Amino acid sequence: MERHIVHCDLDTFFVSVERLQNKALVGKPVLIGGTSDRAVVSSCSYEARKFGVHSAMPMRLARQLCPEAVLVRGDYDRYSYYSNMVTEIISEKAPIVEKASIDEHYLDITGMDKYFGCWKWTQELRQRIIKETNLPISFGLSVNKTVSKIATGTAKPSGEYQVSLGSEKIFLAPLSIRKIPMVGTKTFIQLRNMGISKIETLQQMQVSVLEKVLGTNGVVIWKKANGLDDNPVVPYSERKSISKEHTFENDTIDMAVLKKHILSMVDQLSHELRKDIKLTACITLKIRYSNFETFTKQIRIPYTNSEQELSKKAMDLFTKLFSRRMLIRMIGIKFSELRTGCYQIDLFNDGMNDINLSAAMDKIRMRFGLTSVKRAVVL
Repeated sequence: MERHIVHCDLDTFFVSVERLQNKALVGKPVLIGGTSDRAVVSSCSYEARKFGVHSAMPMRLARQLCPEAVLVRGDYDRYSYYSNMVTEIISEKAPIVEKASIDEHYLDITGMDKYFGCWKWTQELRQRIIKETNLPISFGLSVNKTVSKIATGTAKPSGEYQVSLGSEKIFLAPLSIRKIPMVGTKTFIQLRNMGISKIETLQQMQVSVLEKVLGTNGVVIWKKANGLDDNPVVPYSERKSISKEHTFENDTIDMAVLKKHILSMVDQLSHELRKDIKLTACITLKIRYSNFETFTKQIRIPYTNSEQELSKKAMDLFTKLFSRRMLIRMIGIKFSELRTGCYQIDLFNDGMNDINLSAAMDKIRMRFGLTSVKRAVVL
């Protein structure tokens, strides 16, 4: 049976969500990310891209390239909300859905052509997403994930593109090798040094040549260049961990500053657990020193989502892990071993004041945002 795989991608997702909240941003170059010189661009509008700005670029450079850009710190809770809204719309219609990232989905709609016509079905789904969310979205339709993803890139911004069965190689041939998923900067340079710039050249090469140069990755790249990809669409499943990291603008050894950021991250992650009715049984602390050496330490604990309990464990881990007395560049917290459930009150150790405080803070955060209220200890 001929496969029908759809790749959907929300266009400049973070920027589009911000424009829903602030119409004044429409048509202007927009940068999403932190304000410090060490921050990076999380997302940027097409207007900013004309100046050479792109995601993951240092914010300092982006602001030099596009000084008139509007800088927005971003609201990841809001982005998650809209992402989940889109996922629900897609999951209601598509038989198999894989959520590849916060703004990307793969759909396997094989067999639906007998009833609706896959092209028409996908067009109607796209229009429904746009109507119900007011977010621009593009899609590509083909026989596999690789070709569909590249087709989506061709369809952008806010478009749709179909690659019919048997025309995969013709579609890919004139495109840059950069379009192939998994061809990063290092691989791109290697291929360019071999005189390869277009996918058509890869198609004409012997697979053994690429394997000799790039190893097993060479075989995978050759297959993708020829439109071959039998990877299945893996149904979306709940995330198994949540985490936060903070990179300091200036490397520090100030214990008060370090403690404040650890406890702040624990507070925010604990709120996310309770919001999603989740518990964690494993906490991991990560430290990256000024020389970029990175160390982690984790501990298993009874299932909980109490910030008081998790704060104690996080600080215990920090005390055990931080032994080098070297300046710290970045610190991070991860909760894993997640499961659905509510926190069981410990009658002997939990105080009702703490429990009521957490509940009150959760209500305020749900209404006014994650950073609207904080415990005094993190200030």
